[in-house]
Amino acid sequence: MNLIEPKKLQVPSKDSLKAKDPLDYDEVEKMQASMLYNAMDDTLVKARAFAKVMCKAFNESSPLDIESRNEILSKLLGKFSPGCYIEPPFYCDYGSNIHLDDFVYMNHGCVLLDINEIIIGKGTFLAPGVHLYTAGHPIDPIKRRSQEFGKPIKIGRDCWIGGNVVILPGITIGDGVTIGAASVVTKDIESFCVAVGNPARVIKKLEKVDLHDE
Repeated sequence: MNLIEPKKLQVPSKDSLKAKDPLDYDEVEKMQASMLYNAMDDTLVKARAFAKVMCKAFNESSPLDIESRNEILSKLLGKFSPGCYIEPPFYCDYGSNIHLDDFVYMNHGCVLLDINEIIIGKGTFLAPGVHLYTAGHPIDPIKRRSQEFGKPIKIGRDCWIGGNVVILPGITIGDGVTIGAASVVTKDIESFCVAVGNPARVIKKLEKVDLHDE
């Protein structure tokens, strides 16, 4: 039996990508640069295996052992800040591309496909079943057989992302935003507003407040 050797993804820095000719990028670098890449590259296969092993350990952990859960998430994610809390089950592709600021909360069943960077700001809540997809596929059916791409997702601070919301690749959501349950976010959402629907549209603008006044 040939078992995959799990190995955490080492994400290249943006500076290292800028300093290198894109023609010389390996598959990991192509993925981080939002270029078409081969997801079956050996390094990426091993990195996904690492994430699956860590997610399994987290999802099967005791709800009473918060220290062990936090240790698993600290090893899995690119950034797991103080006060963050994730309810299992939780699933991701690599983990290394997920960066959580302080006091981010995720309810049960969140899925973060972190082909590219996912940044979630301080104090943001994700309701059950929220899906964040940085992964995309070519519409050309031949290219789609062997290539895919990723675009980053950024969510500001003090947001509330409702149950079963889907956020698509390349989306930026500002600060203090509420996204209504079951919405599909296909375009950027400005700060301090409420957006709902498929596709999500702003239905209410909120008073801007100083979120840094703690």
